[in-house]
Amino acid sequence: MDRERFELEKRENIKRQAADAGLRNTVHDFILQQTAHNYTYNFTWLGLPIIQFPQDIVALQEIIWKVKPDVIIETGIARGGSIIFHSSMQRLIGKGGIVIGIDIDIRSHNKGAIENHPFSDCVHLIEGDSTSIEVIDQVKDIISERKSVLVILDSNHTHDHVLKELVAFSPLVSKGSYLVVLDTIVEDMPDHFFKDRPWKAGNSPKSAVRQFLQENNRFINDKDIEDKLLITVAPEGYLKCIAD
Repeated sequence: MDRERFELEKRENIKRQAADAGLRNTVHDFILQQTAHNYTYNFTWLGLPIIQFPQDIVALQEIIWKVKPDVIIETGIARGGSIIFHSSMQRLIGKGGIVIGIDIDIRSHNKGAIENHPFSDCVHLIEGDSTSIEVIDQVKDIISERKSVLVILDSNHTHDHVLKELVAFSPLVSKGSYLVVLDTIVEDMPDHFFKDRPWKAGNSPKSAVRQFLQENNRFINDKDIEDKLLITVAPEGYLKCIAD
């Protein structure tokens, strides 16, 4: 009963904070201002840089523990911390699950840091375009008969690329699992923040997610996660698979 009361209070707290316009404005200001300091670069997971808000790391931990996927696929490897995060979660779950990391350019020092990490035993690295037929075929071969699949997209953030990833990887996601699209926050930030990048409002992961959800009825935006986090790089990006 005590846990039931706690969970009820938590749900009410989340509703209240989600409805607090002043708090949401404060969060938005923080997200804009932290960019100048590369705040997300300040954290590591088991020794490797994990370039995310801590809130999103905790949210992914909750999802992974709940779903207990046989396979976690992530596009975009960067410095390897997120790959090791996923592999350490697979070790904790204890089902023999695997992690597939995909990047168009896996730099040798990052590849070495991942492969030499004590939690790398379940990791498969693929270098190539995440939307290419060759890469998708490699992923399918590795997955084989594994049934529960969770996908996280964090590579090129243009609308067209993310939409291609969504179309390519969404069929692999199992019912009850998630397709997480990171950096949808790009849509909500001033264009000058990305002056050296092709993505911006209207050409972002969030614009791709919105189009994808209009054309695909297997997924819904799990807004409860966003409401709980408030500070997140993935508003509208936590997509739950609700159908086979």
